[in-house]
Amino acid sequence: MATLIKERRIVADSWHLLERGPKGELPEVPVRGEVIVPLALWLARREELLSRVGTGTLGVWLDASEGPEALAGDVQRFPLIAVNFPKFGDGRGYSIARLLRERYGFKGELRAIGDVLHDHLFFMEQCGFDAFALREDQDAQEALSVFGTFSEGYQTSVLRPVPLFRRRLGASKS
Repeated sequence: MATLIKERRIVADSWHLLERGPKGELPEVPVRGEVIVPLALWLARREELLSRVGTGTLGVWLDASEGPEALAGDVQRFPLIAVNFPKFGDGRGYSIARLLRERYGFKGELRAIGDVLHDHLFFMEQCGFDAFALREDQDAQEALSVFGTFSEGYQTSVLRPVPLFRRRLGASKS
């Protein structure tokens, strides 16, 4: 069983990520087990998959080119939403995460998948990710140390909606 970082701990990953076939065909969904389906599959077979969502065994993943508005009405149905980073320099997943958390109020597990490097974990967490499936060449134990790299963030984030200067200004008035 693969491992991932979830809530700053290394845990076993019980979820199976379903991907499109070599010609772009949608995968078949197994009857049992926890699966993460591509957004296109959810949109194509939503009515059929709705019963499975109620059991907590179905998650969905968005590619960087897919906006979260496609899930707007269904976001709270999922225990897990994953966002794919096709390459480490592609920052669209950060925006998707913030939209899922701030605009659509997603409270479940938000997982970063794809080309996820330990260097980016702190910033991904600030955008709302709480689980990270690292690229295979990344050491999960070493990656945990990244979360302590910075003690404060200047800008607003999902974790800290007030910027640093306002937090400090408020502390000086007390």
